[in-house]
Amino acid sequence: MQPFNYKKAGQAENAVALVTPDAQASYLAGGTSLIDLMKLNVQTPTELVDINPLPLTKIEMQGNGVRIGAMARNSDVAYDAMIQKRYPVLSEALLSGASPQLRNMASVGGNLLQRTRCYYFRDTAFPCNKRVPGSGCPAIEGYNRIHAILGGSDRCIATHPSDMAVAMVALDAVVQTRGPNGERSIPLVDFHLVPGNTPEKETVLQHGELIVAVDLPASPFAARSHYLKVRDRASYAFAMTSVAAALDIQNGVIRTARIALGGVGTKPWRAYEAEKLLLNKPVNQATFEAAAKAALATAKPQKYNGFKVELAKRTIVKALFTVGGMA
Repeated sequence: MQPFNYKKAGQAENAVALVTPDAQASYLAGGTSLIDLMKLNVQTPTELVDINPLPLTKIEMQGNGVRIGAMARNSDVAYDAMIQKRYPVLSEALLSGASPQLRNMASVGGNLLQRTRCYYFRDTAFPCNKRVPGSGCPAIEGYNRIHAILGGSDRCIATHPSDMAVAMVALDAVVQTRGPNGERSIPLVDFHLVPGNTPEKETVLQHGELIVAVDLPASPFAARSHYLKVRDRASYAFAMTSVAAALDIQNGVIRTARIALGGVGTKPWRAYEAEKLLLNKPVNQATFEAAAKAALATAKPQKYNGFKVELAKRTIVKALFTVGGMA
């Protein structure tokens, strides 16, 4: 690990002021991802600004929705009674990720910003366009079983690892930030970037911009939602495929639908075409299978991850069966 300076911030404005002037400075929240990457020399910040003292841990009503502070721990959000009742998909997603010990430390803001588990990104013996732009992407010709089939480019096919973000995308979450240019409200579906020609740019955040909260709006579908994760082992493993599904069903007909996918996209993947296909359709297997097909219509599998196409379709169908009360 490279040497670094350490400072604590007591207020959001102070934190922003400490990080903004130094291009190599980073915020330190739970540290469950950043510290690992520092040990691997994948990230080498010259200064860490500890934001754990910031008063950003509340989970509270905001209008008709809920606001979650960026420093709220994943375990606190997962077990919050209001979240479990109003947004069960979010609780389920959080409980399917990491281990209890990590959930007790990991923050909501940090979860949104965690970086890919691509083997090549995390091993500095290999080139990687995320680490060193223009150096190449060995995953494309290498062992790419865990990699993305949606949203990739000829520069990067790494998946986004978060379970929580997939659920929040399905819930139309909005990220609240504070930065050197003031405050912003960013729909989470627009927060993460596909790699394109600049895979090193993973979000729309400016340097020094701090996530302060995530807002979950009230909706007719959020309470009828489910997160389904398929992985190589039953615990402490990242998704091969996952689905956050939510439906508003009236008299056996789907009036509103949300589907987001994990484990298959270079960002938490909103399946808009599948959602459109579900509208005003009856709740049955044919409807769900058609939606699953639409969700994967643009998939571009690699040599070792072609299985993800059919696996993702089946995961979508099963999740929709559960939400529709047919499981």
